[in-house]
Amino acid sequence: MGRKLYCWITAVALCCLLGAPARAEIEPVEAVASYTAAWDEPDETKRRALLERAWTDDGIYTDPTAYVEGREALIKHIAGFLNQMGEARLERSSGVEVHHNVLRFEWRIVTPDKTIVATGFDYGELAEDGRLQRIVGFFGPFPELE
Repeated sequence: MGRKLYCWITAVALCCLLGAPARAEIEPVEAVASYTAAWDEPDETKRRALLERAWTDDGIYTDPTAYVEGREALIKHIAGFLNQMGEARLERSSGVEVHHNVLRFEWRIVTPDKTIVATGFDYGELAEDGRLQRIVGFFGPFPELE
């Protein structure tokens, strides 16, 4: 019993001295949920709050039509997307696959009657705190094998 207590105290002391391992403040699936919700949020204040939770200050977003640096620039880019899409909205169409601080998920853009007007997938990189620091978006299905 005395040896177990000694080992436990030693482990606690080492954690205090060396610091506990870094732990994500947000889980990847939650980060993606907030991020994709931001693409469907017309109110800028609410969109900013979603992205503050999910996106690093200096995060980079890119797709075939855009390259955006920083959270504030992404907030404005999404506003332009929402203005362009009218009533169509982006929704996630797959789960989130995560490994080694990278992730991927599929999405689609649907009209109010659920007609799919576009599809694609995003590849993302996570910061140490679990927030997204890079998203690379791709439109449509994979190209045919040549």
